[in-house]
Amino acid sequence: MNSTLTSDFITYTRELFGEEVWQKYLHSFDEPTPVSVRLNPFKPLSSLASYHLPFGDPVPHCKDGYYLTERPNFTLDPLLHAGAYYVQEASSMYLDKIIRKELSTFNFQLSTVLDICAAPGGKSTLLRAALPEDVKLFSNEPDRKRANILMENMQKQGHPNVVVTNNYPSDYKKSGLLFDLILTDVPCSGEGMFRKDPATIKEWSVQNVMKCQQLQRSIISDIWDCLRPGGILIYSTCTFNRHEDEENIEWIKDNFEAEQILPAKRFIPGVDRGEGLFMAVLRKMSTDVTIKRQNMQALRIMHDGTKGQEGQEVQKVQKVQRVQGRKDSSLSHSEALSIATPQDKYPRVELSREDALKYLHRESLVLPEETPRGYVIVTYQNLPLGFVKNIGTRANNLYPQEWKIRNLNP
Repeated sequence: MNSTLTSDFITYTRELFGEEVWQKYLHSFDEPTPVSVRLNPFKPLSSLASYHLPFGDPVPHCKDGYYLTERPNFTLDPLLHAGAYYVQEASSMYLDKIIRKELSTFNFQLSTVLDICAAPGGKSTLLRAALPEDVKLFSNEPDRKRANILMENMQKQGHPNVVVTNNYPSDYKKSGLLFDLILTDVPCSGEGMFRKDPATIKEWSVQNVMKCQQLQRSIISDIWDCLRPGGILIYSTCTFNRHEDEENIEWIKDNFEAEQILPAKRFIPGVDRGEGLFMAVLRKMSTDVTIKRQNMQALRIMHDGTKGQEGQEVQKVQKVQRVQGRKDSSLSHSEALSIATPQDKYPRVELSREDALKYLHRESLVLPEETPRGYVIVTYQNLPLGFVKNIGTRANNLYPQEWKIRNLNP
């Protein structure tokens, strides 16, 4: 693997790291990639043993993070699909420490938070878990396909105080919305992903690094006006080079009224137990309190858990779900997964692991005879998986087609 690293990358990064760290980094390519998960505090099980995962050490900088001793087949674990945990790289969980511990010393008041480049949802689900429960989280992804994955993961988290959008940063600038904290986990050259995803090595070049630097700066420029005076900007990449990391932090400080309030943190494979990450925290020093007119119509809202709606588009027309060949706008799959749904609103039926996997494969089920007709929430280990419609002889599967498990073979 080391021989595929380009000479430009080797020369620059070796100097950046220093010889001792560089050798540790090279050695990491010969070591297994760590596997880690983060438990969802909104859907806790009775004990770690209940998850049936090979838990190892806790992740030291994340309250609910754990390393695993081996990588299981996550796809065939109903608890993953129920939102009991999220598979997340350990270095990126450092965000948990910033939110829970580092920022708490500044006594910042948070009411609205934005994750501007959020797919597939690792840092957004972490934010939702670490932030006070009454904080509204906007989770955005510009790419529509990736935004659908983000929406799925945020719904499975179960917390209703989440809005998922599919917009460019410039759309947020037009919206006039203001946020107390903005996470910019910006697209980057991906140097920290080299050992996890070898394809990123082939995509790397000096030209791409500089192209990423300019893209990152354009995102910050677009989103800066959405940050309240005194608000917090968390800047993050999964790359090592100073062009996309420290140089961009200096650029933000030089071009905007910003100060860095916490030391930047860089994770390096071989030195840290995880993949590459850079994270820095800045505060907006401006005292301008001009109230801007907010225009939510500037945003394409895919899911608004704060209003109990799903699939809302820019025209504010609720997407209706097809149930048994007809439209039924009263049924929203996010309602089944939400921790805010009253336990007695729908009948619930507990499934075995075998039947839970059948459900996730979108097969019909046969429920106990005493199960009421109509909409029923099926559960696994008492966590909701979603809806079925019980018609007596069978229960028709209403699990979203796009969430379906494609293959049940290990």
